[in-house]
Amino acid sequence: MTTTENAEYAEGATAPGITADDLQHAVRLSLTTLRAAAAAGTTAGWDRPAGPLTWSCWETVEHLADDLFAYAAQLGPETPPLDGEVPFRWERRREGGPANVTFADPAGGLPGLLQVLEACGAMLTAMVRTTPADRRSYHGFGISDAEGFAAMGIVETLVHTHDIATGLDVAWTPPAGLCGRVLTRLFPDAPADTDRWATLLWATGRGELPGRERLTSWRWYGEVRDTP
Repeated sequence: MTTTENAEYAEGATAPGITADDLQHAVRLSLTTLRAAAAAGTTAGWDRPAGPLTWSCWETVEHLADDLFAYAAQLGPETPPLDGEVPFRWERRREGGPANVTFADPAGGLPGLLQVLEACGAMLTAMVRTTPADRRSYHGFGISDAEGFAAMGIVETLVHTHDIATGLDVAWTPPAGLCGRVLTRLFPDAPADTDRWATLLWATGRGELPGRERLTSWRWYGEVRDTP
């Protein structure tokens, strides 16, 4: 992460809402970290568990890509569904693995896997840019708008990159301002006076905060809300 990127999303940075640029930035930061890890290691290392998950690092990248694809799909119809997901067929490649629509061809290796992630991130970014502000679509954590799906995509990107980076033993610390925006949008009950990245990890059951119990279950709130 460059100094410019840190400055752009520094603690206390403000901007109206969450944008497609925010989502694109999160995906690019993730890809930069994962591509560096891929260049430094071997494909075999990506078979290790991704942090606290039972999925491998490879499977977790596929799951992240699939999340971004699925959110783009929810925004895609001219009249999006409000009572369920667009009915793609979800399947698991192994017992206990993630249920996805999209999978990466193993023949493409790590470059192909990360290209799948990049493509799915670009799909959601494009949908967020072009979806009318009054369009609503279903998510299990609340009927949401394009900004909400962008925020969800950012959270998926930040925390699953954390899982993968933990499994690969590489550093990953996203910008505080970006973490703060999605906390404000999706986790209204999270503390506002704590480190933003540590708080996002806590809010998603991946870390601890002083004076607060570690979460064993969690959710976000995707419903459309007025931006403070």
